[in-house]
Amino acid sequence: MREIPEELVTRIESGAAALCHVWIITRADGLRLGFTDHDRDLTVDGVVCRAASGWTQGAAEAAEGLAAGSLAIGGVLDDERIAEADIAGGLWDGARIVLWRVDWSRPDLRMSLGTGTLSRIRREGEGFVAEVDGPLAALERVVGRTYSRSCDAVLGDSRCGVEPEGRACDKRLETCAGVFANALNFRGYPDIPGDDFLTAVPVTGGRHDGGSRR
Repeated sequence: MREIPEELVTRIESGAAALCHVWIITRADGLRLGFTDHDRDLTVDGVVCRAASGWTQGAAEAAEGLAAGSLAIGGVLDDERIAEADIAGGLWDGARIVLWRVDWSRPDLRMSLGTGTLSRIRREGEGFVAEVDGPLAALERVVGRTYSRSCDAVLGDSRCGVEPEGRACDKRLETCAGVFANALNFRGYPDIPGDDFLTAVPVTGGRHDGGSRR
């Protein structure tokens, strides 16, 4: 349940509140940065929230139950604290974001609109869009390997063990063996039964030794 300070409720109901959005981001390395869509800097929760950052709230999606929810935040890459090299290097991946609704005339009066985790930043022209996953997104994360006929390694990584040399791979055993001679490191399960196995019926003749049907 969202907690709203009683004094803030009173100011909102009387029309005296002057509200804006504030984002406070905590990176994995402990760095805390703040941004606001107000026209001047604000100090919230001990963090100076920059106004001239161009950050704006985009589309938000929420649902009842255990749905993860999502939020998009847009901005420009003109803040010296957001270096493009840091984005490319993954320093912003997994950063925790808290979104506040703040009375800019009394920054101590605020209410939390939600928290999330920065899942991805993509560039759009001179700006960026940050995609934020809700707190229940962790329930949707795949843990461990999945069983699939295709290879789940990344071409050229340590599990794959080949030099890609600019070549693409369709993650099939035939390509792994025929193009890269790397069937020994194939990280899929080519003999896993498919949908056709469910409709298979006994037949006469042929080999019936329980071996591969491939």
